Amino acid sequence: MGQPEQAESNGQVAVDGEDVLAEPVEPQDETPEPLPARSWRTRGDFIGLTLVVVAVLVASLVLWLTSDARNTVSQTGPSEITPLQPVTALPPTLSEIWRAPSGATPVPANLDSVVVTADGGEVVGRDALTGDVRWRYARDLPLCTVSTAWGRVFAVYHKDVNCSEVTTLELGSGKRGPQRNGDAELGTRLLNEGSHVLTTGGTYVEVYRRDDLVRSLEYGALRAIVNPNKQPRTGCTYHSFAVTGGKVALIERCPALDPSDRLTILKPNPEKSDEPQVITTTVTGETGARVIAVTATRVALAVPGRLVVFDSETGASVGTYPVDVTAEELAGDPPGRVASTFTSTANTYWFTGSKTVALSLNDLNPLWTANDTLGAGTTLAGRLLLPVKNGLKVLDQVTGEEIASLPVDRDDHTGPVEMATEGPVVLEQRGGTLVALR
Repeated sequence: MGQPEQAESNGQVAVDGEDVLAEPVEPQDETPEPLPARSWRTRGDFIGLTLVVVAVLVASLVLWLTSDARNTVSQTGPSEITPLQPVTALPPTLSEIWRAPSGATPVPANLDSVVVTADGGEVVGRDALTGDVRWRYARDLPLCTVSTAWGRVFAVYHKDVNCSEVTTLELGSGKRGPQRNGDAELGTRLLNEGSHVLTTGGTYVEVYRRDDLVRSLEYGALRAIVNPNKQPRTGCTYHSFAVTGGKVALIERCPALDPSDRLTILKPNPEKSDEPQVITTTVTGETGARVIAVTATRVALAVPGRLVVFDSETGASVGTYPVDVTAEELAGDPPGRVASTFTSTANTYWFTGSKTVALSLNDLNPLWTANDTLGAGTTLAGRLLLPVKNGLKVLDQVTGEEIASLPVDRDDHTGPVEMATEGPVVLEQRGGTLVALR
């Protein structure tokens, strides 16, 4: 008798014709067993991790060592300012109440009871009455110049080859505001046109907008030319500047083009910053001329022995007046390429180098002259104060008549004196030192 046949189908086994369930089959688990976790405790792991950490630390250190933040000291103060009230009567005497080094302020920088001094790389906001420090801002760069405008302090720092870093500070607190990189030349001055600030220069000038410091005008030898052939002239040098609302007046000398000095008046805000808009430009027929002042309708130039007045809209000559100013006094360019002037509600006062000339606000014609002065002066209680040897002359602004004199001890300083007032405080810029008198 043969062996019974078996057949397997669908999990069943047939034995002698009977279906018998087979033993159940365990399902196969296809998921691979997890590998053991890798240990980071080998010598190579520690070396790699150490190298990464060192690289991050070195990069962070280099960034910190070269950053502006590391090289900046900013000690802010209270924002509140209490303006000092102007005085209505002249004091019988004036004496020094404080002084501070301030080589970066060509003229006193003051506003709303705050006096700003600047020296080396440091700018300091001081209480006008006491000289006490309200705030301090310092960089590891030398200052080119410092001025005030629109409730802000403008500090221009020397970096690389130019005065290329412009920083604004809140007048009350010293808190840093908008900053810009520019190309102002060494020896630059800042001129406030009303809505713009101008940096002076011998071959290049630029203008910044009040609100955001966007550059609104480039004039002269541009460092990076984007649109060629947009400057009106090339190969010219610039020798003196003056500004008023909507106008920048300057003397150009273009030897290849002109036989004499050229007077040019520009808009501070053309449609494109590198495409200057010229209001008027005139070859004056004069050599060695210096811009003294500009108004909405007039611009005054000084030449040896004369003051020449032009129409600031057309460039036409409208008057010539004799003044006692010598060729020696007009030789070269004025400091910062800006004539020493002071404008009050009555007149504009121009310091020639040996005397002060009062000019009419309307026509810029000379009205009277005060001899043997040291600066353009300032006003206090409605009177004009003019610095002279050993003191101050007090003059009537209309007539130029001397009313009184106030002795001032300036130690060994005999050079020019730039002046301003802040409430009852009289400020004198004596070279690199600012002195407060009361």
